[in-house]
Amino acid sequence: MKLKKIISLALTVVMSSTLLVGCGQSKKSAQVLNIYNVGDYMDEELISKFEEETGITVVYETYDTNESMYQKLKSGSTKYDLIFPSDYMVEKLIDEDLVSTIDYSNIPNYKYIMKKFRDPAYDPGNKYSVPYMWGTFGILYNTKMVDAEDVKSWDVLWNPKYKGEIQMLDSVRDTMGISLIRLGHSINTQDLSEIEAAKKELIKQLPLVQAYVNDDGKDRLVVGDAAMGIVYNGDALVLMDENPDLAYSVPEEGTNEWVDAMCIPKIAENKKEAEMFINFMLDPDNALQNVEYIEYSTPHEKAYEMLDDEMKNNPTAYPDKNVLDKSEVFLNLPPDILKVYEDAWTEIKSQ
Repeated sequence: MKLKKIISLALTVVMSSTLLVGCGQSKKSAQVLNIYNVGDYMDEELISKFEEETGITVVYETYDTNESMYQKLKSGSTKYDLIFPSDYMVEKLIDEDLVSTIDYSNIPNYKYIMKKFRDPAYDPGNKYSVPYMWGTFGILYNTKMVDAEDVKSWDVLWNPKYKGEIQMLDSVRDTMGISLIRLGHSINTQDLSEIEAAKKELIKQLPLVQAYVNDDGKDRLVVGDAAMGIVYNGDALVLMDENPDLAYSVPEEGTNEWVDAMCIPKIAENKKEAEMFINFMLDPDNALQNVEYIEYSTPHEKAYEMLDDEMKNNPTAYPDKNVLDKSEVFLNLPPDILKVYEDAWTEIKSQ
């Protein structure tokens, strides 16, 4: 199963399935559910199970960043029924009236969501979103190539000793956030001088960087073609399973604590089916199967309780209070400030 995950990390998959009925014949359901999710972020066996249980045909597509998902949704060129944005993007979608309120009478399994993940700042009352997974991002490094002491600080990403061996995320908020944290600033700063300073540091760093990547960089870390890279904690667990020389570090300056959620776009044509799928994913057995497959941190109380002790006590999956106290949640920023970030990002990438 893990091998299948690694092979698919760099792929953008478009999958449509049909329900098999009687005597080996295939029949496509009149009901369709269009799901748009981050790459390799769901056990697709659960999609088949949902189809078999409901008769609903699922069309499943993937994206690599919140921003690419937003642009496609904003364009109105497609009609997705269920999306999986991160916290700050949920807030942005709410502000722009791009998501629907959720009818919780259709989602009784919401009762299993941990209290700490209810009523978040990005969506008070969870009117528009249901928590899916949560976690941190940090540095995944090869212990045979990198000194463990070095990765205690984000400074390692600017260390000339590792020139050409450093992968950075191709994501404006995450990578600008790292530079801001390193400089002692908030990842949500609206101070133009702080944003400018973070940009300049990333430009200085460019000669050391092997590549800006997303899913496409993970296989390089597994085979040792890069000494270190920025990954989310769930990906770190999967990649460390594949290569025992890899280790994960959350630098002492702090990081981002994020939550990804399930939302229903305003343009959805199959809202009822989307709510059925959300409830299906919150069934304790299904939630457990999903989290065991993707290895991210679950906000589902029952699924967490059913995890083995080794995983529940794994600091990469479930970091201690000291790490979380130094972490910060991304917030949606005013359009004019986001434009400053985007312009800075364009300048960095054009060097």
